[in-house]
Amino acid sequence: MTQPASPTSPRPPDASLIGVASALGCFGLWGAFPVYFKLLGHVPALEVLAHRVLWSAVLLLGLILAQGQWSALRAEFRDPRRLCFYLVTALLISGNWLLYIWAVQHGRILEASLGYYINPLVNVLLGVLFLRERLNPRQWSAVALAAAGVLVLVVGHGVLPWISLTLALSFGGYGLLRKKAGHAATLGLCVETVLLAPLALVFLAGLAARGGGALGGANGQTDLLLLAAGPVTVAPLLLFLQATRLLRLSTVGLIQYLTPTLQFLLAVALYREPFTPIHLAAFGCIWLALALYSIDAWFGYRPRSRPAWTTTSRRGVPP
Repeated sequence: MTQPASPTSPRPPDASLIGVASALGCFGLWGAFPVYFKLLGHVPALEVLAHRVLWSAVLLLGLILAQGQWSALRAEFRDPRRLCFYLVTALLISGNWLLYIWAVQHGRILEASLGYYINPLVNVLLGVLFLRERLNPRQWSAVALAAAGVLVLVVGHGVLPWISLTLALSFGGYGLLRKKAGHAATLGLCVETVLLAPLALVFLAGLAARGGGALGGANGQTDLLLLAAGPVTVAPLLLFLQATRLLRLSTVGLIQYLTPTLQFLLAVALYREPFTPIHLAAFGCIWLALALYSIDAWFGYRPRSRPAWTTTSRRGVPP
């Protein structure tokens, strides 16, 4: 495989252009996920998740085979300790996916977007707690502003934004574990989905046996959407890997905010979810926190000075 370029090495203009296009495509597709899952709003979230896991596993297995990584995949399955680790990360990412699908289908896209806005700051906190990383005053200020934004929602609406926090913590925890294990993104996600695929297959077979499954019904559009769950999952991941090979991680880290921004705009402008002054105050705090954190990451960027995953992760996967 081609090795990632050094963060400090100059890149040809064409490579940078391809990298930016890949990043925009990747984060743009992830940002458009609400449209896809809204089209499947009549299918229960757990059934949608089962199709996503199953067809992603099939597609990723084909990709691994095409890349000549079959021996590496077999080696992962021969190591019981790594398999146990993969099972934990598989449960984390599948839980994250399930909650996200449910949130979109139940008109909670705004809360989901908030979760992915605060995710980079959750990554920073997890780095402090588990990787013994140190934050400078600007980074602590960003974390405090994000916490203030969450507090505004709690006080203003009297409800903890549990969807936002669960999405951010589950994805952050997943990224932390993958960071510590050193698993490659495509290979790791392949193992995770293959581990879950038998459960997904049994679940879908049970639905079909009772005549309750959505696949194979009278609606051909639904069939196509469910079968597309694999490409919808894998295509942005491949673009993401391309972007991280060609761009500075700090650049990718800035572009990543396109995903929650598109989700936010879809929630407010297209799906007309309520956006109150309290929401504005909370999001304002978080946007300010992200601006402060991004400025610090951009101007304070040094090779090896901060782990890549606190900005964006080469080993991460989509929401």
